[in-house]
Formats: sequence, C-alpha cells, structure tokens
Amino acid sequence: MIRKLLFRALPLFLVALLAGLPAQAADKKQLNIGATAGPFSDMIRHSIKPWLEARGYSVKVIEFSDYVQPNLALAQGALDANVFQHIVYLRKFAADHDLQLEPVAQVPTEPMGLYSRKHHALNELKDGDRIALPNDPTNEARALGMLAKRGLLQLKPDTDPVRASEKDVAANPRHLKLLPLEAASLPRSLDDTDYSFVNGNYAYASGLKLADAVDIEDLGDRYINVVAVRSADKGQPFVNDLVAAYNSPEFKAFIARTYPEFSKPQGW
Repeated sequence: MIRKLLFRALPLFLVALLAGLPAQAADKKQLNIGATAGPFSDMIRHSIKPWLEARGYSVKVIEFSDYVQPNLALAQGALDANVFQHIVYLRKFAADHDLQLEPVAQVPTEPMGLYSRKHHALNELKDGDRIALPNDPTNEARALGMLAKRGLLQLKPDTDPVRASEKDVAANPRHLKLLPLEAASLPRSLDDTDYSFVNGNYAYASGLKLADAVDIEDLGDRYINVVAVRSADKGQPFVNDLVAAYNSPEFKAFIARTYPEFSKPQGW
C-alpha cells in the first residue's frame, strides 16, 4: 500500500520540482534579447529573429541606451541574452558586480572612430584641443591607447592596455583636454569638442559614417563584440540555437549586404 502511494505521489512531486526550476532549464521558446540601439538591435531584428522564429521561437528585442543595464537585466533573468559589449568589458563588469555571465559567440563589430566637426584630419590637431572619450574603463582604455599609438600622449610603462585610465597618462605634451563622457552622449559632444571618440554602435545609430572618421582603431579580436548569456544557461538548447543563428549563412549574407565595413570574427 505504501509503495502504491509513493508511486502515485511521484508524478506530483516531479511536477512540483520542475515548477521550482529556473525558466532557463525548460525548453525555452520565448526569448528576450537585449541590445544597444543601432546595428546590434537591427542585426537581431532583421536577421537573427526571423531565423529563430522560423524554428519555433518567439523573439522580443529590447533596446538599451547604456552599457550598464543590459548585463544587470541579463543576470536578473529579464533577458535571455544580450549583444552590445566586447569580452574585455564583459569580464570586468561581471567581476566588479559578481555576475555569472558568459560569452557564447562573436558578432561583427564597427571599430571605434575618432570624429570631428571642426577638423578634417588628425594632423590638424592643435595644442590644448578638447577630446571626448568614453568614461567606462575598458572603452576609455581603447581611446587612450589610440592616442598613445599616435604619439599624442604617453602612458606609464607598466600600464595594462585594457585598463588604462587618465591616471596612467605619463606625459601629455600637446596639453590635450581629455573629457570622459557617457558613451551614448559622445555623438552629441561633437559640437562642443575638437575631436570625440565614438563607439561603433553609437556612431552608426547617430548617422556617423566610418568613412568620415579622422582615425579608426585597429579593432583586434579582443574588442569584437559578443553574445552573452547567463553561465547557468550555457549549453541550453536555446543558447545553441542562438549561436547557430549568428553563425548561419543567412546571417553572414545579411552582414555582407548591410554592414560590409564591420570587423568580422575570426573564421568568417
């Protein structure tokens, strides 16, 4: 009798157990994907979303205007994936905020450019010019690295190139005025600065063309943007399908038509 009761209770116990599992443990078909406005949200909307929906998914694209909320939303479960950041930023943000997030795929990315509405070339730069740059640590380091490579300032010898800040500037012979600003506001800063570094996604979203930049970074593999998910979801079917979408021939053809100037992941 006891054995029969146990067997009858087992299905109810399993239902209760499964109900208590996180949503990502189930076979998810409703996906919320976050991205910054511009190319990365457009890539999802016009290529990734149709690819996934043809395979039974329902996809909602959620746009963000900053580099903080997308990772917090992902960690808290409001998103299933996000696309806006490179691996250096992801690792630092996750470590600083004790978040369990993982990159699962690389995404074609527009390099950071140096733009100006007052000058046509970098050699027009004058002593004391005002230069705006991103105020988040990893992207500020990218901008400072570009200035150092062009001989416009010097960084301390022991500076970590992916964590450089204004404190690491050893010499500024041209007396440049460095103005760290929120990355999303950099396109708007062009009316008030001599030069402004602008991250690729914000440049594209604001109508700035890469061909108009007075200088362009050598992006390198470390600054190619990534698709990020929660560590606990890595290997889940929906993550595997999301990675497959970003590696699909359809997506590569879309990029070739729409963003031919973007830096591509290795193996493309």
